[in-house]
Amino acid sequence: MSLPSPNFGERRGGARPELIVIHYTAMADAACARDRLCDPQAEVSAHWLVAEDGGTEQLVDEAARAWHAGAGAWRGQGDVNSRSIGIELANPGDQPFPEPQMAALEALLGAIMARWGIPPEGVIGHSDMAPERKIDPGPRFDWRRLARQGLAVWPGQGPRIAPDPAAFAALAAAVGYPDAPFDALLAAFRSRFRPRASGPLDAIDMARIADLAARFGDDGDQWRAC
Repeated sequence: MSLPSPNFGERRGGARPELIVIHYTAMADAACARDRLCDPQAEVSAHWLVAEDGGTEQLVDEAARAWHAGAGAWRGQGDVNSRSIGIELANPGDQPFPEPQMAALEALLGAIMARWGIPPEGVIGHSDMAPERKIDPGPRFDWRRLARQGLAVWPGQGPRIAPDPAAFAALAAAVGYPDAPFDALLAAFRSRFRPRASGPLDAIDMARIADLAARFGDDGDQWRAC
């Protein structure tokens, strides 16, 4: 299959997709983003690009290793590019995600998850795996909407827990977050799960991270989307 982006390689070490990483393009529009993702000198790409109007284009074969994630880790493993499929949403970074784009993303996610057997906990944001470097898809992205359809996860409303930065960091690691400064971890977590929150770590942050950690264990139990 001939696809427009030349920026890809083989997945390393026999890896196969087990994650889907959602990004925004941080560019003016989908056309500009497509040009960059298909420019060999840019050395960046993604498997899929979803335009503002819902138009969806595949740029790299899903079996190949696209260059979208960069440095970072998830669940204690680096080289996220070899273990993931990247989806770029055309958005400059400071705008809402339009309804046609979200609807197209939902259809695309469902298809990819079915093809590769990726569960809801395998759908993450760029900021999740690289909290020191990245902020996309950002606080305007509606993760809860995806979770309601089984396309991502969302924490339950467990009992509130006294704030403890060390405990929060340990729970974040159990969820899958990489080692990072506390402020970066909290910002990434809130961007996804408490986008309106501000100020220091609080009991609600603790309750939500604890709920997610409790629902993902070493025995491979899956998180339950609510």
